[in-house]
Amino acid sequence: MKTRTLRRAALLALPMLLAGCPGLLEALRSSVFREPNLTFKSAWLSDISFAGLTLDTVWEIHNPNSVGVSIAQLDYALTVEGKRVVSGTPGTGLDVRPASASELHFPAAIRFADLVAVVQTFLNKDTAAYRVEGRLGFDTPIGLVQLPMAHEGTFEVPKVPQVAFGNPRVTSVGLTGARIEFPLNVTNRNTYALPVSGLQGTLSIGGAPVGRLSTGDLGAMAGKGVRTVSLPLDINLLSAASAVVTAVQGGNAQVGFNAQVSSGPTSAPLTVQQAVSFIR
Repeated sequence: MKTRTLRRAALLALPMLLAGCPGLLEALRSSVFREPNLTFKSAWLSDISFAGLTLDTVWEIHNPNSVGVSIAQLDYALTVEGKRVVSGTPGTGLDVRPASASELHFPAAIRFADLVAVVQTFLNKDTAAYRVEGRLGFDTPIGLVQLPMAHEGTFEVPKVPQVAFGNPRVTSVGLTGARIEFPLNVTNRNTYALPVSGLQGTLSIGGAPVGRLSTGDLGAMAGKGVRTVSLPLDINLLSAASAVVTAVQGGNAQVGFNAQVSSGPTSAPLTVQQAVSFIR
């Protein structure tokens, strides 16, 4: 009877003891609640063009507890080539269910014009460096838990396509002019798809300008993909240089193509100099 009375008294006194000792209360809670784990998972590129792209860093939050947690605070900073970039957030209030893992996405729309004064300078780079740092704060049964975020990486900068001529074919010849089909092989040098809205520029044969070529919209070119287009050009033989006339007759000549290649709203210069054989 005396033992039962003492046990009951101890149970009644426990809440007052815990209330008077916050450290003890927190220790008891900590013994049953484990801190969530936050890890970097991957980075994805989308909406790619010469104007910019979207970089989405993906993180995984693992909650090992039998109760859910939710994001209460967020401090996320993304820099590209040392310059701060505004990025999207998953928003506060995101819940992570008990004993489960969830992905957090932080998409950032990067405009190359915000990074460099001349976009073409940026496009000459192979890769660009980025850095993520910050903290995520989670509401938990033991209060606010903050987890650090830190990751450094690089992404592939969009490269201008490689362009090469096939041997032109003379399809018709008259007293004053000729029509020639110029095969153009366009290669996407990137590992990802790149929209190419067109190539257009001035064509020369043997150093003499003969007209303009334009591919029109080539659409989204697959990573490392090749597109071949045949571009017709009518040449006035009366005003053409002798090198042009010789080429039309089935000879060899140097062709040059000073052009602009467009991807999205931005264009980049492209120059081709190549020896070809004209076929009749």
